Amino acid sequence: MTPEQPGRITEHPVRGRGPYAIAAGPDDALWFTLEGSGEIGRLVPGGSPVTFQLAADCGPTIIAPGPDGALWFTEYRANRIGRITVDGAVGEHALRECGPYGIAVGPDGAMWFTATTTDSIGRISTDGTVTEIPLPITEAFPSAIVAGPDEALWFTMNRANAIGRIDLRGEVTVHELPTPDAAPVGITLGPDGALWFVEIAAGQIGRITVDGKITEHPLPDRGARPHAIVAGADELWFSEWGGNRVRSITTAGVIESVALPTPNSEPHGLTIGSDGALWVALEHGALARVTLK
Repeated sequence: MTPEQPGRITEHPVRGRGPYAIAAGPDDALWFTLEGSGEIGRLVPGGSPVTFQLAADCGPTIIAPGPDGALWFTEYRANRIGRITVDGAVGEHALRECGPYGIAVGPDGAMWFTATTTDSIGRISTDGTVTEIPLPITEAFPSAIVAGPDEALWFTMNRANAIGRIDLRGEVTVHELPTPDAAPVGITLGPDGALWFVEIAAGQIGRITVDGKITEHPLPDRGARPHAIVAGADELWFSEWGGNRVRSITTAGVIESVALPTPNSEPHGLTIGSDGALWVALEHGALARVTLK
């Protein structure tokens, strides 16, 4: 364990390769994907991490709590949706070749996921029934997805440079971004009832209201490459893959930075843990705990 930055950061090394996404589970543990070694990890704050082996080359990517007390995750390279119970029992559901990436629970009690290579949004019920809804544009590369406050799912379209909305009937609305080639990735529901997202290529944080009004906040350095974003109590936190830091932004647009202690740690997914801290998956092989002020 590396020393904590004055009151702020502690790194917790984990076994396996490539921590990528992280989520708070219903068991007060942190659950994370190890994209490089094909594993799912679990860490109770204050304890030691354990891992559960999947197929080594399956590429587990995003993980999210489901409506059934389990964690659901995408297997990008294996084209599967996985499910793991809090005691480590794994089940997997095969998809057609579609590159599943983002996943989130919907207001209907199903898991919704993005199919990056087939320009579609998928829905999988807890009994494993899969439905795919095609998007109205091609080469969109839908990426992250989250439930909105309006009985719909919102998602980023990385290559289409747009934010999408899909309702429970499968109707899709596309909102183009003002900045060309911004390449949105992460998205989350903010404390203000709007959707907040990152623009990895433009170095900006975006905000879209449910009626489609978009605001963009430029970061201090364009090369920061923001990747994932999560809502705190009063602000949003996001990782900067290129800047080796995490930052927060208030709903008024005020930005603060926290540098990571290990160079080139490649921060990706983040979440708020049951201990009230921010936890960040670092691809170099650790989870960072950031004490919030």
